[in-house]
Amino acid sequence: MTDATRFWDKIAPKYARRAVGDMASYEYKLNRTRAHMRPDMNVLEFACGTGTTALHHAPHVASYRAVDISPEMIRIARAKDGAERVGFEVADFDTLEIAPESLDMIQAHSILHLLPDPPASIAKVHTSLKPGGLFVSSTSCLGYAWWLKPIVRVGHALGKLPALSWFTEDDLRGMLVSHGFEIIEDWQPKGSMKALFLVARKSG
Repeated sequence: MTDATRFWDKIAPKYARRAVGDMASYEYKLNRTRAHMRPDMNVLEFACGTGTTALHHAPHVASYRAVDISPEMIRIARAKDGAERVGFEVADFDTLEIAPESLDMIQAHSILHLLPDPPASIAKVHTSLKPGGLFVSSTSCLGYAWWLKPIVRVGHALGKLPALSWFTEDDLRGMLVSHGFEIIEDWQPKGSMKALFLVARKSG
C-alpha cells in the first residue's frame, strides 16, 4: 500500500460526510458535463472518491467505470444508492490497462494537482480517448500560491496533507493543448483559488 493510498483510506469517512462547499458551482459543472453526454458513451472517471459525481452521471451514458486508489473510498461508493449502475474499482489510473482509443469521455475532478506527473497522465488520457473524445476536468491550480508550499511540505511530511503538483491555470491549459486537445469549455467561478473547469476535445 502506498503512502497516498493510506492517506486517502484514512480520510475517506470524513471525506464522505463532508458537504459540497459550493453547490452552485458543482451543479453547474454537472450540467455542463451532461450537455456533452450521449446515451451510447463509454465513460471513465479516475480518482472518483466516494462516487458522488459518478452516480450523478452514470444514468446518462451506456457505461460508466469509476476508479480510485483508495479501497475505503470505493467501499463507501459501492454502498450508495444506484451504485449498481457504476463499475467501481480500486485502481490507479496511471497503471490501469485501457485499450487505446476505446473511450468517449474521461473525467478527472480534483486530482490533476495531486498527481506526481500530470503531463504523463494527460498523455494517457489522450491515448485512451477515441478521436473527438472528451476530457472533463476540475482542478485546483496552485502555481501562484507560493506561500502554501512550506505549509504543504510540512503537512505532507506529517501525513496530514497529500503531496501537490504546482501549476497555474495557464500551465494546465498549455498541457492539454500540447498533448493534442482543443479546449471547448473553460470556466472558473469567481474567488481565490477556485477550481478551473475544462472540457477538452481530442483532435481527429
